[in-house]
Amino acid sequence: MSVETLPAGSPPGTGLREAAADPARVAAAHAVRADAEGRLAPESVKALLAAGFARHFVPRRWGGAEGGFGELLEAVALVGEGCTSTAWIASLGAQTGRMASFLPPEGCAEVWSEGPDTLLVGGLVPSGTATWTDGGWLLDGAWPYVSGVEFSDWALLCGRASGGPGGAAGPDGGAGGELRFFAVRRRAYRIEETWESVGMRATGSHTLVARDVLVPARLSFAHADLMRGRESGPACVRVPHKAVNGLAFAGPVLGAARALVGGWTDWTAPRPEVVRAGAEVDAAQLLLERAAAEADRGRTGQLPTARATRDCAVAAELLTTAATRVVRAYGTRGQSASHPAQRPWRDITSATTHVALGFPAAAEGFRGAAAAAAGS
Repeated sequence: MSVETLPAGSPPGTGLREAAADPARVAAAHAVRADAEGRLAPESVKALLAAGFARHFVPRRWGGAEGGFGELLEAVALVGEGCTSTAWIASLGAQTGRMASFLPPEGCAEVWSEGPDTLLVGGLVPSGTATWTDGGWLLDGAWPYVSGVEFSDWALLCGRASGGPGGAAGPDGGAGGELRFFAVRRRAYRIEETWESVGMRATGSHTLVARDVLVPARLSFAHADLMRGRESGPACVRVPHKAVNGLAFAGPVLGAARALVGGWTDWTAPRPEVVRAGAEVDAAQLLLERAAAEADRGRTGQLPTARATRDCAVAAELLTTAATRVVRAYGTRGQSASHPAQRPWRDITSATTHVALGFPAAAEGFRGAAAAAAGS
């Protein structure tokens, strides 16, 4: 899609689509070994950073691109055609950079003091606690499933905070305290190797442990700020987090499914299930592209947010079904551990179990939003 045909309000292209060709090639070359070893090749991570994934959503003030969701989706999917795990790190690295831009300006300056290609990883489940002290927040906890943590420069960790400059807990914290994010340097946390998964093996989604780490106030922000988005600024920070969260996890799966269907070469025998799988992948891509386009327009209402969450969940189901159709079409030979369809199939099946792509919660959220819109 050229700049001239972008939806109204979309950010201009940053060149990430074109730049993604190199990490896609590198990732594909290392994919089999990365899957076997349970760790990305350093060359793949280096190529991602060089292409600009980490800086994609970083504010221009700090050297970033303030890019769009549509461009990221296509770039991530391209990398995912060669290696789903590499695309996962590309996508989450970009999205975590977007989240870190909600830090106070002094905190942003510190995180990106060495440039916008700093690789941030996220511990988004509130698995830690933070207590306010004279010097800042004293953070303690263990965050599982932190993808790419071995290669990280900083981590953005969610925890329940008590005390604080304002004294009272925020509205999203309840009795357990206010939910907040905390940016922590690599030297302040350690890694416990706990990731042993059937699929997405190379994401290295191990457990991050931070014990009694002092986090200055400038390196923290309220969880609620991210959830509602900002009132001004580029679209990438105006949209509520739920409107784009599913895209971060569905994009890599889209690429893997495209490659799985595109890798089918036995068209001499009638295989209607493969044809159907291709249509399902196309349908999933259209749903994801619509969600990305709405986000790039800065649509912030309750119904657009709920629809995007629903669409990402449905897209995930379509992609999983399509992948299974292709593998079944191969018959017994497709069950061999060495068959090239096995790795993307395992990755797709594993990745789409992520809570952000769950349909029941998405359906309930959409029902509520649709009811509210109808009654307004």
